[in-house]
Order: sequence, then structure tokens, then C-alpha cells
Amino acid sequence: MVPLTGPSAADGAEFRKGVILAIEEINVRGGLLGRRLEPVFADTCRQTAEEVVAAARWLIEKHDVHAIINGYNIGPQNSEYEPIADAGILYVHANTLLQHHDTVMNDPDRYFGCFMTDPADYWYGPGFIKFISWLRDTGQWTPESDRIAIVSGSKPYSIVIAHAMAAAAAGFGWRVCFGPRIVQTPTSQWRDVLDEVRATDPAVIANTHFYSGDLAHFQLQFMEKPTNSIVYLQYGAMHQSFSDIAQKKGVGVIVSTVIGLLRDDIGKRFAARYLARFGEGSTPQIGCQSYSAMHHYALAASLAGGSGGPGSFEQNRKVAQALKGSIYRSVNGIVRYHPEWQAAVPYPDVTHDPSLGLPHLFFQIQAERKPLALIAPDPFNTERFVKPPWMDRRAPTVVESGRRRS
Repeated sequence: MVPLTGPSAADGAEFRKGVILAIEEINVRGGLLGRRLEPVFADTCRQTAEEVVAAARWLIEKHDVHAIINGYNIGPQNSEYEPIADAGILYVHANTLLQHHDTVMNDPDRYFGCFMTDPADYWYGPGFIKFISWLRDTGQWTPESDRIAIVSGSKPYSIVIAHAMAAAAAGFGWRVCFGPRIVQTPTSQWRDVLDEVRATDPAVIANTHFYSGDLAHFQLQFMEKPTNSIVYLQYGAMHQSFSDIAQKKGVGVIVSTVIGLLRDDIGKRFAARYLARFGEGSTPQIGCQSYSAMHHYALAASLAGGSGGPGSFEQNRKVAQALKGSIYRSVNGIVRYHPEWQAAVPYPDVTHDPSLGLPHLFFQIQAERKPLALIAPDPFNTERFVKPPWMDRRAPTVVESGRRRS
């Protein structure tokens, strides 16, 4: 179930590619215990509850799918879990939704097959605060103040992240001077809110909206009158479509993902295969999500002795147990499902062991039409933070003392 049309179509196209590449690789090696896998795609359009539930029912009732595996569908708020739970099939997604924890933990028997292959949206908030504190405390960046401005889109995903940021800020010596201000999205008009943000003279500006095109316009309008601020744009700035719009004015932006592509040998080999298969205009940093989920599911189903279609509760419970019991080294890093949440455990936001958690990756756009620089966390970072080009060159003022260090 992927948004092939609508505001998230750029990501949806990559989720589709990730599934296709994974299935091609699995089938070349003999399929799932000798059975070839066949993908069927349903367009979730604007990702409303009605559209996503209809897509799930269509896949189950018309195509008898054994599993639904995709990237995110932000909007249905778990309503699609109902037809999936009724059918007793596996559902592996990257919805990045804290509500997933509550749904699964409240009725683990009914939702045994629902897995979130990335950490919940909530972890973006404290993870970002820890990141900017790390930049400050390691001397990579000297902020002119302790002020943070937070702008949020109107999706629950964005609002959860914005409030999590605000809640974590004081504990690391930061003060929220603006927001979280919720802006009705999608939108390309940010000038009014940016004028209000500039009036507070923040050291950090964070926008937790995630549509790549909307964020590109936010950055272009910020650059009309830039301030000496780090600019963080949630997730969407990773996408090639952001850079296509923002071009050189996007250089300097920080972006993060709780499920991204590593720059190690495994990640590089995957990126090369992905670009060779789908062309230089594709984005392996996005397609890696569904690619890894597809491979992990196939591994678990093989360990369980095979997959099961709708109504095969006993067999699919075995697959679910294999998913929970197998720590999978993906192109994104380690996927280890929490035994109660059935969501990936994040590093370093929950576990401090990089071999037991999926890394929350921070990137910076450091050059136009060049790969994003991976600047955190250790030991996965391959580059260092660079001062954004819009910041002036005057000496920074002395930062207030007495802040708690990360």
C-alpha cells in the first residue's frame, strides 16, 4: 500500500521500487522456500483512513496477499490494522507512529502480525535535541543563544514530533522561544510564520512537516531573509525532489530519519544496485525502507516454514514469532523488534548499543547535487557538520552557562 499519487507520491514511488528490487533479489535466489514472490501494489493516494483501509481490503479480498509490506502511510492512524487483523496476515510498515505501540500493546493477540520496521515518530523529538546539544557540547557549533523555534505541519505525525522536541528542550539547556506553531498543511506559503520566527532571533529553527516540496518552499522563503540559525527540516529534505526545488539554497539544511541508508559497504552496494536498476533520479535513501522490510519478512517466513494467506492464523503467528526473534542486519542497520511494541528499537535514543538498535541518522546537505553528508550518530557518521553558508562570519556571542550537557 503506497501513495503513488498525492502529496507523498515521491516517497511512494521509492517504496514501490524498494519492494520490487527486494523481490527480484529473493526470486533469483529461489524465492521463499522455492515459491516465487509476486508484488501487487495499491495506491493510497492522500493516505486518508478511507483510502488506506480500502487498499488493505482490496489486497486481501481480491489478491489473497500473504503480507502487506510498504513504507509509510501517514493518516489512517492504525485503522487499516482492523481488516489486516481480521485476515490474520502480516503487516510490516514504516508508519513511524507512536499510536502503533498502544494498539499492539492493548491487544497483542489480535494485532500479532502488525510490525513497525522503524522507531515511532516520538523519538525524532528528543533525538533532535540530543543532536544539537552534541554539536554544541563537542564544539562543532557555537550557538548565539539557547532559543529554539518549532514549526509543525498539521498531521499528527508532525505534531507529536514538535511537542516531543519542546518537552525535551529544557533538559538539555534549550528554551523554546516560538511554538510549537501548527501550520495547516500541505502548503507552500511560509512567509508569515517565518516573519514571526525571525522576530524571536532563534539559534535553531525546526520544521517538523515532512512533505518534500512544501519544505523546499519553506527553505527558499527562509533564504529571503536568513537568520543565524541551524535549520532542521523533518525527513522530506532527504528526498531528491527537495533539492530539485531548493537547489543551492538548500545547502546547509539538516535532516534526519529514524530509518535511513547507512554509508558502509552494505549500504553502498545496495545504493549502487538500486541506482543501476531504477536510474540516477531515484532515491535509495527512501527505497531502502521497504526493501529491508521485504527481505526481513522473507527471512522470517522461511524460518517459520513458509507464509500463509488470509485465514492462516497458525502459520502467520509462526512468521510473527520469527520476526520478533530474529535480529536483522539490514541496509539501514539493526532491526530488532521490541517484544511488546513490535516496533524497531532506536539507537541512541533508547539503546546505547549500536548493535541492538536502528540508528537515528542525521544528514546535512553540504553541496548541491551531491549525496547528503551523514554527520551523526557515531559510529555511523562519515562526515562532520559544516556551518551553513547563510550564517554570517562574525564572532558568536557568549552562550549562557549552566546548561546540562548531553
